[in-house]
Amino acid sequence: MEGPRLSGIGMTSARTRERLVQRLQDQGIKDQRVLDRIRTVPRHLFMDEALATRAYEDTALPIGFGQTISQPYIVARMTEALLAAGPAAKVLEIGTGCGYQTAVLAPLVGDLYTIERISSLLGKARRTLRELRIRNVHCRHEDGSVGWPARAPFDAILLTAAPPVVPPALFEQLVVGGRLIAPVGPEGRQELIRYTRGETKIRKESLGMVSFVPLMSGLQR
Repeated sequence: MEGPRLSGIGMTSARTRERLVQRLQDQGIKDQRVLDRIRTVPRHLFMDEALATRAYEDTALPIGFGQTISQPYIVARMTEALLAAGPAAKVLEIGTGCGYQTAVLAPLVGDLYTIERISSLLGKARRTLRELRIRNVHCRHEDGSVGWPARAPFDAILLTAAPPVVPPALFEQLVVGGRLIAPVGPEGRQELIRYTRGETKIRKESLGMVSFVPLMSGLQR
């Protein structure tokens, strides 16, 4: 039975979550699967208790190590953009962070492989995902710019941090017809782009301007 830690009370309650879902619908999110995940995933578990009362505001919030938990609208927008191209049996996520985007996406795909360069963040994400009984996620402490070649190819790849340009290694790990969703560009001028890998070229589609932390290289404890 779901206890108050998961179901929330006051500013983390079902009523507060419903207001967030309504706001996302007003902003154009249409996929009911995505809206249901935003409604049911307890976002307050993915952040420090001191910020829990702000968990269902439509805003990014700090999670330590210079990282943020993404704005719910952006999580919904990216998830919807990934799913719009059809079912995805095997997905790679670059930048696990606290695991919130992971938790929203995981039940909507087959297997989700996720990479995080900061081991302390990855440890927290693993514990929260385990508490939520999300079992189709495979985690790795690695530099996201190299992807996960041993598990490739992927039907879709999603980046939760912004590179100046998408590392070529990631396109190579997509199946033909696969899609890659990424914020791209320098800080302050980033564009959310959906790339689709064709037989001979990669198609590019703009999904609007966004603001993300930069994609960093190297590993951190």
